[in-house]
Amino acid sequence: MSMEIYLIRHTTPNIEKGFCYGQADLDITETFLEEVASIKPHLPQKEVKVYSSPLQRCKKLADALFEGMEIDVHEDLMELNCGNWELQRWDDIPKEEIQPWMDDFVNVRVPNGESYVDLHERVVSRFTEIALRKEPAVIVAHGGVLRSILSHITNTPLKESFDVFTLHYGCVVKISLSDNGMKYELLYNHSRQGKEWHRPTVS
Repeated sequence: MSMEIYLIRHTTPNIEKGFCYGQADLDITETFLEEVASIKPHLPQKEVKVYSSPLQRCKKLADALFEGMEIDVHEDLMELNCGNWELQRWDDIPKEEIQPWMDDFVNVRVPNGESYVDLHERVVSRFTEIALRKEPAVIVAHGGVLRSILSHITNTPLKESFDVFTLHYGCVVKISLSDNGMKYELLYNHSRQGKEWHRPTVS
């Protein structure tokens, strides 16, 4: 007997490339409805419980995909808290401030924010609770959240998760839970805007 949990990343956020953002509540772009239409064919065809990050780029997607359904919103499904760096250009963050994080982004906290381990622990705790309910579910969240979950179920070191899991905006991942454990399948993962930019450019 297997059960599925679908992971969906939010659509393209309304911000220029090169800016640092985590929990900043960015809006969606004018391509939103087009992106929603691309995601819809990959959704489960049965009744599901829907969970979402409260940030509007996720909640608006959850509402659009599952119209009229109650969305269970959880703060622990939010993206990494980027603290002092929120909405700063990556290249404007002082090198002496960002270098320790660049050297060990898994364990080093962003000033007044989180480390990847902090994010991972709260996300895995929520995911485990959802999985234990043994009911079909959808989680609409962020790149860091989805990578955390996939790292958890595959025992992938967090340090390697960005290389191992390339997840574009609007991607859909299906996790199948059975007596033999969990496995995942990428159902939809299309990049509309080329490579994302989530770190300083190397001078």
